[in-house]
Amino acid sequence: MKAVEFQQINETLYTETLPNGLTVYLLPKNGFQKTFATFTTKYGSIDRTFQPLNSTETITVPDGIAHFLEHKMFEDEEGDVFHTFSKQGASANAFTSFTNTAYLFSSTTNVSENVQTLLDFVQKPYFTDETVEKEKGIIGQEINMYDDNPDWRNFFGLLNGMYENHPVAVDIAGTVESINEISKDDLYTCYETFYHPSNMVLFIVGAVDPDSLIEEIRTNQQEKIFPPAPAIQRQEDFAEPEKVKQRSVEISMPVQTPKCLIGVKEASPVLSGKDLLQYELAVELILEIAFGESSPRYQELFEEGLIDDSFEFDVEYERGFAFSVFGGESPRPYELAERLKQIALAVRPEITQSELNRMKKKKIGEFLKSLNSPEFIATQFTRYRFNDAELFDVIPILEDLNLEDVQRVYDEHFRSEEQMTACIVINKEEENGG
Repeated sequence: MKAVEFQQINETLYTETLPNGLTVYLLPKNGFQKTFATFTTKYGSIDRTFQPLNSTETITVPDGIAHFLEHKMFEDEEGDVFHTFSKQGASANAFTSFTNTAYLFSSTTNVSENVQTLLDFVQKPYFTDETVEKEKGIIGQEINMYDDNPDWRNFFGLLNGMYENHPVAVDIAGTVESINEISKDDLYTCYETFYHPSNMVLFIVGAVDPDSLIEEIRTNQQEKIFPPAPAIQRQEDFAEPEKVKQRSVEISMPVQTPKCLIGVKEASPVLSGKDLLQYELAVELILEIAFGESSPRYQELFEEGLIDDSFEFDVEYERGFAFSVFGGESPRPYELAERLKQIALAVRPEITQSELNRMKKKKIGEFLKSLNSPEFIATQFTRYRFNDAELFDVIPILEDLNLEDVQRVYDEHFRSEEQMTACIVINKEEENGG
């Protein structure tokens, strides 16, 4: 097992790649009572076209299948795995993103037993025709629930306006129609292709002894038989135009206050490793300068009643796609949309050395505070790892970012209004006085 020291933040990360290809990371945290573990596969909702294991033919599976598979993994011949975790004093959960599926638990006791349970249930799929059909009704209800959620509709409406061909525009859960096409054989095909240990990462942070824990993990994996690591062939090129599909999207549904989001589509998202991390952090700094609570622009919008404390911004840079998004609730969403676009396209002169230094200090402080959260460390570390980047490089990269770097990123990301989509959720009945 290899130990990597990060002296700047006083952390030591232990890592080992097992013979079956599984990469394990252990981060002991002195003084922590809770342990948090994630077992993650590099497989998400965008991975719908691929070559199955031991096949030379490319297939396309129904939308939402990665999320459906996540749901089904918690069920085995003996019942519900959540019950096992609960008996062992752990809280378990899972999530599917565009690019990853993660299974996780947190606990203050029985860490060894819970790690074994985590490894065992994820590495032992159990699907039947009957349970798959039953799950369709459950997930269908979940989809309908999200369809009634204005924030969810706003976000995916934005993505639909931005992307012409890329599956990032498709709801992670799919549609009621698409999940009804899913079969037991489809689930096994996806599982066998993407859930090989070589395509997965186990990350454990908290009150752990790395030497004893890695030995238990080695033993667990040695007792299981896996085929040779597959060379995963998945669709990476979606022939996505650089410009957005639609400049504006409007969604009508019952809302007390209208919602407005602006998305900026990255033209050519091909970065990885430190380059990706540097670019993402630079965009975050630009958004802080433009829309952070201490910025003059934010104060103007707030005082004019165009925004409230729901206003936020984010950056997502993943394999094959990247975008930034900003907005929130507003009684005058169309006016807000125009103002936000104007600010984004005109903020470059405000990206000065003094502003950059101030925002870098703010960002570093926020990051150091986040390191007190085992959940943040585990989920973000794995996300960056699958992009060949390192979470603990955030501070040195922030420190090294100079004004020229950030201005260059601004010029690339905020090219023109043709890279921007506005999505507005509005209650038409209220607007028309009905």
